[in-house]
Amino acid sequence: MCRSAGSAEEGKQIPKTPEELLSERTKRVKDAYEMRVPDRVPIDLNFGYMLARLGGITYEKLERDHDRAQELLEKAALYFEPDIARGATFSSLPSVLLGDRQTKWPGYGLGPNGTWQFVEGEYMKAEEYDAFLHDPTDFTLRTFLPRAYAALEGLAELPRVAIMLMGYPALTNVRVLDEPGVMASLEALLETSKEIVRIRAARKVAAQRMEALGFPMSLRSGAYLTAPFDFLSDTLRGMRGIMLDMYRCPEKLLAAQEKVLPILVDHTVAATKRSGSPYCFIALHRGSDGFMSLEQFETFYWPGLKAMLLGLIDGGVTPHVFYEGCYDQRLQYLRELPKGKTIGRFDRSNLFKVKEVLGDTMCIMAGFPVSLLQSGTPEQVRALTKELIDVVGKGGGFVMGASSSMSEADPELVKVWVDATKEHGIY
Repeated sequence: MCRSAGSAEEGKQIPKTPEELLSERTKRVKDAYEMRVPDRVPIDLNFGYMLARLGGITYEKLERDHDRAQELLEKAALYFEPDIARGATFSSLPSVLLGDRQTKWPGYGLGPNGTWQFVEGEYMKAEEYDAFLHDPTDFTLRTFLPRAYAALEGLAELPRVAIMLMGYPALTNVRVLDEPGVMASLEALLETSKEIVRIRAARKVAAQRMEALGFPMSLRSGAYLTAPFDFLSDTLRGMRGIMLDMYRCPEKLLAAQEKVLPILVDHTVAATKRSGSPYCFIALHRGSDGFMSLEQFETFYWPGLKAMLLGLIDGGVTPHVFYEGCYDQRLQYLRELPKGKTIGRFDRSNLFKVKEVLGDTMCIMAGFPVSLLQSGTPEQVRALTKELIDVVGKGGGFVMGASSSMSEADPELVKVWVDATKEHGIY
């Protein structure tokens, strides 16, 4: 499939301009995304907290110091020269300001070099399904938010929004906004809003700087969401709760998924239009092999996920789905998706089996084991790289990437991996 000579970039004597590299890399990745054959297998590097290790700073500083994080990302991108380079998320400070009980970050619930963690809880009790189904907005505002965020506990003092605001006489009810608890919650939301605006401005500048260096940012996701089942599990019921719900109240669980489905789709379509990016990122958590039986997957997980993906596609969005964990037993279901309309990022699935089953259905991305980039040998890294290119990369539609964040990867092995991809990945 591929010849093993040096890449075109290596063989050209005159260095390419950042503008030329940007155009070349953008086309290369889009060709793979759209299941065409690019000039070479593209490389996507999500450096994660590796940037902090490369820069000799703490993970906490990487999350909080946008300028330093950007400098480290640029330096790493220019050294490794991937086609897509990703860095820090800059998402910890909003969690700090709101007293987020669902997450822990470096310096927030963890030491300065801890790694981000999600903390599950039952923020909706089993007996509260009816309240959620009756009015998910009211439940979110007056029940979920006060439970999930310490700084928003005052919102529990609000009356129902419809009662508070609907009709001329009802406007007198806005006096409740002057209650100390409510006011404190609203002030916390205002401060968080200002921080998010600042983060978005920093990200915009960062994107411009990356593109000026020749690295495409137009291919990043314009929105993030979860599957309906995961939305209820991660956000409201927790894993323990939702696993019991499949047995104790399956009808309400399915009804809740049906309730949130159009909300998730409409929000994501609108968000991608605002961002100017047609891509959205979806990390799947509970549908993988081992979490539930195939019968349960067919009943509780796949119908909602499939309907959501089809709704997004109809809205002009390209779902970039992270099939977290192993999906070897579920690959056949993914063949039901429209050909060439989704991107499949795989974690621990057998990529050779993925190619066999889904090679004509979606762009296949990632899957290179981070463990090999942590403790493998250069020979092992090169051998697996070539094998993946020869088999999974055959006929295009493949993007080389790690199975997850490379936070703990060995930079020297990452360089071996990138160079091997460029050497063997030419079509």
